[in-house]
Amino acid sequence: MHLHDIWFVLIAVLWTGYFFLEGFDFGIGILTRLLARDRAERRVLINTIGPVWDGNEVWLLTAGGATFAAFPEWYATLFSGFYLPLLVILVCLIVRGVAFEYRAKRPEENWQRNWEWAIFWTSLLPAFLWGVTFGNIAYGVKIDRHFEYVGGLGDLFHPYALLGGVVTLTLFTFHGAVFAALKTVGDIRVRARRLALRAGLVTAVPALGFLLWTQAHSGDVASLAALIVTVAALTAALVATGAGREGWAFALSGVTIVAVVAMLFLSLFPNVMPSTLDGDWSLTVTNASSSPYTLRIMTWCAAIATPLVLLYQGWTYWVFRKRIGTQHIADTAH
Repeated sequence: MHLHDIWFVLIAVLWTGYFFLEGFDFGIGILTRLLARDRAERRVLINTIGPVWDGNEVWLLTAGGATFAAFPEWYATLFSGFYLPLLVILVCLIVRGVAFEYRAKRPEENWQRNWEWAIFWTSLLPAFLWGVTFGNIAYGVKIDRHFEYVGGLGDLFHPYALLGGVVTLTLFTFHGAVFAALKTVGDIRVRARRLALRAGLVTAVPALGFLLWTQAHSGDVASLAALIVTVAALTAALVATGAGREGWAFALSGVTIVAVVAMLFLSLFPNVMPSTLDGDWSLTVTNASSSPYTLRIMTWCAAIATPLVLLYQGWTYWVFRKRIGTQHIADTAH
């Protein structure tokens, strides 16, 4: 295996970690309107991810930076061709972070309500657009012989990509509901479990369609194995949710996300962005990669930094592992 192959795998792992962790962050943001009945419950939901949401976004920064350094041609084509969707995601992430920090800075009802709506919409839109983006990456886009995207904005919103957006939106909502049930106590925990069960059932239909479409379009034996794991994990997560085994349900919903992302990258390899105009114009791990010297330096840096990141993130989740409820909110007016 060459270094560019290894870095393709590492970038897939980074994106997988991002969607696993940020997935329930997006889900919690969406649930502030679907699950919470009042301001105190919305604050409970926000507090479940309060200590970790910004750390979860480190995975996005690392995935983007690794793509830029290891596969500059891929990065250039992706971020120029998908400029508007990715810009919307970026603006949403900025506004969402501000909303988390500023929501409780003033006691006025309008102030807090506006920021709460901002949290909802800036969680829902990226959850959908990430699916659209990776649906296009997996399916292929209009890339010319110079490895430049020559399609328009409308070309990115075809049926397969839109279905991918629906899958990530519903799957992240399910993942967030399971996380809410795992991290809360009282009535909100019971309702989160019920909502998780319904969200999981809603997720199953578009997810199965998307996975079968992916397999038919560009799948192989490895991607078929990932498809089977996805179906099994989602089914087991629903069973665990119905049985009230919230820890298992969360782990299995996470496995579902991991398997979906793995299937997309397995069906993609050795391409990194297929061309729908001519297969010879596709970006691959070979023609899009940096020099071997650059990849060697990156490998040493990753070997040193990655364990440290995993250790401090794991420590953060351990420190803030306890459940919370409305009784832990000192001032329910906020």
